[in-house]
Amino acid sequence: MSTSTHPETPSSGDTVENAIELQDVVGLSQGQIVRRRFFRHKGALVGLAALGGTILLAVTSVGIGPIPGWWMWTGYETGNPMSNPGGAPTLSLFPPAWGDHPFGQDELGRDIFARVMHGVQTSLMVMFVIGIVAGVIGVLVGAIAGFYRGGRDTALMRFTDLVITVPTIVIGAVIGKLSGQISAIVFAISLGLILWTTLSRLVRGEFLALREREFVDAARVAGASSGRIIFKHILPNAIGTIIVSTTLLMSSAILLETALSYLGFGITPPTISLGQMIQTYQQAFSTRPWLFWWPGIFIVIIALSVNFIGDGLRDAFDPRQKRIPSERKMANAMKADGSARGALTSTIPNQSGPMAGSGYGQ
Repeated sequence: MSTSTHPETPSSGDTVENAIELQDVVGLSQGQIVRRRFFRHKGALVGLAALGGTILLAVTSVGIGPIPGWWMWTGYETGNPMSNPGGAPTLSLFPPAWGDHPFGQDELGRDIFARVMHGVQTSLMVMFVIGIVAGVIGVLVGAIAGFYRGGRDTALMRFTDLVITVPTIVIGAVIGKLSGQISAIVFAISLGLILWTTLSRLVRGEFLALREREFVDAARVAGASSGRIIFKHILPNAIGTIIVSTTLLMSSAILLETALSYLGFGITPPTISLGQMIQTYQQAFSTRPWLFWWPGIFIVIIALSVNFIGDGLRDAFDPRQKRIPSERKMANAMKADGSARGALTSTIPNQSGPMAGSGYGQ
């Protein structure tokens, strides 16, 4: 009696999905794989387009620095005649019309479109500066604590806990009051100095895990210094967590700046920010709501866009995230897999009967 063992044939679609995914990334570098995954994320593309369009509109319309823009108003002119009763917006969809003051005018005759664009520039600048300052500090603190451990880890983490215990909005309010006529750049740097705590904890956890990997041991044996191991070997492997966390930090930073400016503790005139505009025009919400709507709309657009980009980066850097193939790709892959198995089976002798076709006993 002969016994034969047949390999277990995978019947689920998991094997086919894995094969399709491997086929899509074969021959690509890690950077190319991340870019491909990111640009396949529809939400991230929408967020990237919305954020890019907002930045382009804000920079080109009213200009930046000494570079003038194409818009006729600067947002600081007072006494302009009202284009519509009460300074209502001249923007219209039916029939399509832009007008001289598409977002309306305030009680002083100032153009709201120009002021909103200045506010967008200020809020974006604050967001990026906070992201850079908090990112650098968080990465350095987390990297040193996670790599060296011991006393340095304990001291840095206890200092981090101390910063966490103080409410951020209270610190921001104190900074705003102490600084008086605070500039946007100083305000952003001050907030960046206190918003790095979450990122430092995440980086520390990544470094604690990565420092025990084989490539770190190989670098130590090769004589690499601690600084080289940190910046050349471990940090590139933790860059996904750093980028995603920094992106989400920037999204929360613009909301924090808006809240502080709304409460009167943030950016003060003559600098214009979106939160400051909401605070200035809050009394007109019931009579001239467009003064309140437009800054709020752009705050929501920027915050959601950055969040969508962060989601796309998270999915792109996370190897556990899988893209479900379309039904057509699954069907083609299943058909190809079935054809390959059929060809393989046809080359194996039939062993269904005892010694069938073997030539024995002839």
